[in-house]
Amino acid sequence: MTPQSLITTVVFAPLIGAIVAGLFGRRIGNMASQTLTTGLLILAAVLSWTIFAQWTWGGLEPFTIQLLPFINIGDFQSNWSIRLDGLSAVMLVVVTSVSCLVHVYSWGYMAEDDSKPRFFAYLSLFTFAMLALVTAADFMQLFFGWEGVGLASYLLIGFWFKKPSANAASIKAFVVNRVGDFGFALGIMTVFWMFGTIQFAEIFPKVPEFANQGWWFAGTYWHAVDLACGLLFIGAMGKSAQFFLHTWLPDAMEGPTPVSALIHAATMVTAGVYMVCLLSPMFEYAPYTKQVVTLIGAITALFAATVGLAQNDIKRVIAYSTCSQLGYMFFAAGVGAYQAAMFHLFTHAFFKALLFLGAGSVIHGMHHEQDMRKMGGLWKYLPITYVVMTIGTLAITGFGIPSLHLGFAGFYSKDTIIESAFAAGQQFGGVAYFAFVVSLFAAGLTAFYSWRLAFMTFHGTPKWADDGHGHAADDHASSAQIETHDEPLPNGHDDHGHGHDHKPHESPWIMLVPLILLAFGAVAAGYVFVDHFVGEGWKEFWRGAIYNGADNHILEHAHHSPTWVKWAPLVVSAVGFGIAYYVYIMREGLGAALAARKGPLWTFLYNKWFFDELYEATFVRAAKFLGDLFWKGGDQKIIDGLGPDGVSALSYKLGRRAGRLQSGYVYHYAFVMLLGVAGLLSYALWAWA
Repeated sequence: MTPQSLITTVVFAPLIGAIVAGLFGRRIGNMASQTLTTGLLILAAVLSWTIFAQWTWGGLEPFTIQLLPFINIGDFQSNWSIRLDGLSAVMLVVVTSVSCLVHVYSWGYMAEDDSKPRFFAYLSLFTFAMLALVTAADFMQLFFGWEGVGLASYLLIGFWFKKPSANAASIKAFVVNRVGDFGFALGIMTVFWMFGTIQFAEIFPKVPEFANQGWWFAGTYWHAVDLACGLLFIGAMGKSAQFFLHTWLPDAMEGPTPVSALIHAATMVTAGVYMVCLLSPMFEYAPYTKQVVTLIGAITALFAATVGLAQNDIKRVIAYSTCSQLGYMFFAAGVGAYQAAMFHLFTHAFFKALLFLGAGSVIHGMHHEQDMRKMGGLWKYLPITYVVMTIGTLAITGFGIPSLHLGFAGFYSKDTIIESAFAAGQQFGGVAYFAFVVSLFAAGLTAFYSWRLAFMTFHGTPKWADDGHGHAADDHASSAQIETHDEPLPNGHDDHGHGHDHKPHESPWIMLVPLILLAFGAVAAGYVFVDHFVGEGWKEFWRGAIYNGADNHILEHAHHSPTWVKWAPLVVSAVGFGIAYYVYIMREGLGAALAARKGPLWTFLYNKWFFDELYEATFVRAAKFLGDLFWKGGDQKIIDGLGPDGVSALSYKLGRRAGRLQSGYVYHYAFVMLLGVAGLLSYALWAWA
């Protein structure tokens, strides 16, 4: 098969599976739906790796296939196309690999659910939308995929629609993303207004011509490229859950755990990072927006890492780690190290999917318990899950030896980002130095909350043992102090209040095999591909898919960072590990005791900097007030009251009163006629006078 036919099959195979399972799933049954969707995803993953190998080692050149016309109105020309370059080749591997493993894993995790055809159809639809996004050749198809992953996330987060919290979480994700997408749509309009086209191949060569153009508005000169990139970045903030538009991401944990892995590792949240790197020819000419990207990314990395310290739901801890790692990717792109951002996106996909699916294995083995305070000592009962999650923890903390240049996947990508921030700080100062300092501090926090999760879950005194009265044997907190976020059983019924009558158990092999494969990626993905992504061979690998301006030598300077910069991430991670070991192993119960005091710092972090409360008090209540004002005051009282309801009520009243005159008596009618004659005579006498 030609590369063109390979990539076409990759893109449309998930769509075929989604259509068949979604429309005919009840007729063909659960097994056929699962087999078809999973088989097509495995096919797509194999073909994606084939394309990636041809791109990396076979010298495959970029190309674009035009499939069908989409929108053709004057200068606004959009076609359904499939674009292959270094960026799309990487994203094809990331999306299809994680998605096919999630499909396989879901065979075991969703075994008891009675809506498997719908679930697998949604998964495949999610994958297709993301593939359409990463292979787009213009902004219109990019927007189509952008909204498609938003729709699919809404369907999957609210998959258990009988659960009110799942419905609320899906609506929250949809609404928050609409805020970002409004800015994204304005950005696309600005690009079309500037360049007269939405085709990437036509826009990028023209960017230098518009580098210094802009216009005056409200007494301020607006730099055109900066404005366009800033609006587009607002869309990225929503999709990738950056600071201010991040609130939907933790609530997305209401969906099944395989969905969380797919959203956080390969699809929705990576779209914003990919978009910024794709538009590097524009962002390189938008210096002010790049500073904003750097600042927002750094603040997000710090914010999410601090919040992760105080969470007790195993999935929420990992969710905030995703938010923090996305911050790393964005400030890497902000300082100009787009290659490092994409490299971290690539390695992050393996260990983040591993951690989420590993958490799902823990939840499955713990009879759908998610609170880490009710776990402990699980390494004996879930040995394979314990090993692979330890590998994932080592990968996300970036464990590695700089002098040997040897470590887990996160070591290569995250350390490159930190070194790039330092290099940019030396060259430009300001916000880049801020990002460097924050990146080191966040690395220490990442190590602390990651090992906290591992220690609370797998080590220490078991908190799950039943004492015969339905209570945990050695809880560190009373039931009144524990706020649970339990995931319902796959059939939609809760398992609350019954205690854990059985010991924890390891997951079936259909769930463990994807974990083992992801563990290999978490170990080796960085070592194998570091030279291609950010090393000496990066120019040959990317082949123009990522653009660096003439003055952008950040990646080269990063490789020559001082020794202390190269060792600093390992040192702060070791400190984070040491503190976590002391608090949760050596002095077990100290963490729970500190939390029980409910001090101001713990309360602030546990409540996620009170963003939900702040947005509830401002935007939500204000929107509800305006809605009630226009609905009850404007629509019901004014429009309906004076319009249809008022006219109909008046007509009804007049009709009833007029109807009383129709009595049927002749003398009544004669009296009315007499009154009429008298009235006419009176008017005539008045007029003649």
